[in-house]
Amino acid sequence: MLVTSQRDSGKRKGLHSRMPLSRVKNKLYTKAIMNRPSVLLVFGGESSEHDISLSSARNVYAAIDDKLFHVDPVYIDRHGKWWLLKSFGQEVSLEGAVQLVPALGAASFLTLPYNRIIRPDVILPILHGKNGEDGAIQGLARLLHIPIVGCDMEASSLCMDKVATKVILAHHGIDVVPYETHRDGQPTPDGDALAERLGFPLFVKPARSGSSIGVSRVAHAEQLTDALAAAHEHDSVALIEKGVTARELEVAVLGNPPRHEISKVGEIHPDGDFYSYDAKYAAASMSGVIVPAVIEASQAEHIRKIASRVYELLGCEGMARVDFFLTGAGKLYVNEVNTIPGFTNISMYPKLWQASGVSYTKLIERLIRLALKKNR
Repeated sequence: MLVTSQRDSGKRKGLHSRMPLSRVKNKLYTKAIMNRPSVLLVFGGESSEHDISLSSARNVYAAIDDKLFHVDPVYIDRHGKWWLLKSFGQEVSLEGAVQLVPALGAASFLTLPYNRIIRPDVILPILHGKNGEDGAIQGLARLLHIPIVGCDMEASSLCMDKVATKVILAHHGIDVVPYETHRDGQPTPDGDALAERLGFPLFVKPARSGSSIGVSRVAHAEQLTDALAAAHEHDSVALIEKGVTARELEVAVLGNPPRHEISKVGEIHPDGDFYSYDAKYAAASMSGVIVPAVIEASQAEHIRKIASRVYELLGCEGMARVDFFLTGAGKLYVNEVNTIPGFTNISMYPKLWQASGVSYTKLIERLIRLALKKNR
């Protein structure tokens, strides 16, 4: 018979009563999974950039670490209805989906049917254009009392409006491309007078739209009427910009001021006269992206500093992409600021951060954490 001391018996008792290590790990993993923040990934929308949103959202959905976050995919159809999907793959299927309606002030949504309560910790909008990056969904999040990834309502609305952005930046001494505006219903500007003020070619674009939708290059006065009509299909205000021969440079910004970070500088090589919708997204596009851009280190640092200042001046938080034109003579213009940049396979924003040492998955995690931290 084996005789042990009381001390030894105590040790043996402790060993036999201890949970196996594998079960401990499984229990901790289960607890971590149960405590994951809930993310409402919202995509689609009513704008002309609906399909681009789907492409971006698929990448984001695939990249989110489901060990860290519970993700509910929510599709906004072209009529503006919100659908909580069972799954999100290459095609959007409404089979088994339920509609979501907001419970304002209650930090939650209700499902139709069933009145099930959905209470996300944060909204992640992967939306472009109208009702996506113009402050609309950001305002809804504020009324719901749910934090939202990215800029707030005011900054989103401001940056979406290219004219308002130019006015503020010019007031603070930051160069923007010379421009004029045209409202739907006004007479077409006199071509000769316009040529004296801005010259040709011109670029005509909607004041509040993205992805180069509705943008036309105008080489002579006879093209102006059609270009304005194309822009006014998307906005009542059209921007008429002086055409500049320049390199197209972009910088990604991440974080909440004053602790925001600036990426390396990237460069777009458009397939054509300018970086059009087809040049950005068509399968046959030969457009290229160079990260980092081949420019002098001092020049890159100057561009990064301007991007940081623009981000702060416009009240941005979370994320934005600041786009520049750099002429052969070294003149630098801020072109525009995009508060929900693309997240497709060819989009510059995630590419810039990957080149700066932040993986796609880590980038999404950081954006979500920033929104949650700001809310706290």
